[in-house]
Amino acid sequence: MSNDTPTGDRIAKVLSRAGVASRREAERMIEAGRVSVNGKVITSPALNVTSADKIVVDGKQVGEPDPPRLWLYHKPAGLVTTERDEKDRDTVFASLPEDMPRVMSVGRLDLNSEGLLLLTNDGEIKRKLELPSTGWLRRYRVRINGAVSEEKLDVLRNGIEVEGIKYQPMTVTFDRQQGANAWLTVALREGKNREIRRAMQAIGVTVNRLIRVSYGPFQLGDLKAGQVEELRGRVVRDQLGLTDKPTPQRKRKPANKGARGKRRAD
Repeated sequence: MSNDTPTGDRIAKVLSRAGVASRREAERMIEAGRVSVNGKVITSPALNVTSADKIVVDGKQVGEPDPPRLWLYHKPAGLVTTERDEKDRDTVFASLPEDMPRVMSVGRLDLNSEGLLLLTNDGEIKRKLELPSTGWLRRYRVRINGAVSEEKLDVLRNGIEVEGIKYQPMTVTFDRQQGANAWLTVALREGKNREIRRAMQAIGVTVNRLIRVSYGPFQLGDLKAGQVEELRGRVVRDQLGLTDKPTPQRKRKPANKGARGKRRAD
């Protein structure tokens, strides 16, 4: 294999497709000397590889990537969307069923947020779904403490700037008042860090429950907290424009309460 030969794909892309890590994380692994190709440790991601090359990461050979797969996961509140947590909090990846393959999350939900989280074994799917250009609508059910007027909600509908961060216009619908709380439906296409919580705080109310109910065409539906459901291969191909061989639909699985092996997050 020669670095001068433009055949094959970049090593980070291959590792991403194989579900080892996101492309960015794969580049960091390479720079740290954790990857070898054909017996030689590499430290630069500027390398193309083909199926004929032997790739080893942390002493384990990387095989051919599995067909792209996508799961719907109902994230409960109280879990962090990361592989490891420096504060030793419970993580999404330690709570998945034991027989799940190594997966990555499409974006994140913060500790206190719940609802739909997409999981995939394919780094290119992750990247595609997270690109701002994809522009898929994310819908949330939001419970706030306090009452809001349509005038206040119009501030969010017109776009708001909070502490120097500009948030694009949101679609906000008032659903009902429930004692000291009110329920809203909020839809947005950006999904910046803690965007809804910060925007609500800026108009004088506090979010005390936030549930993501959809991400683009994918719906939370009646999936129970902690439950995982794999999408049919045909649905994945149709929605993402893929041509890979279909994968069978898996049954819904409850979350595993015990410890699990390592899985890659963002």
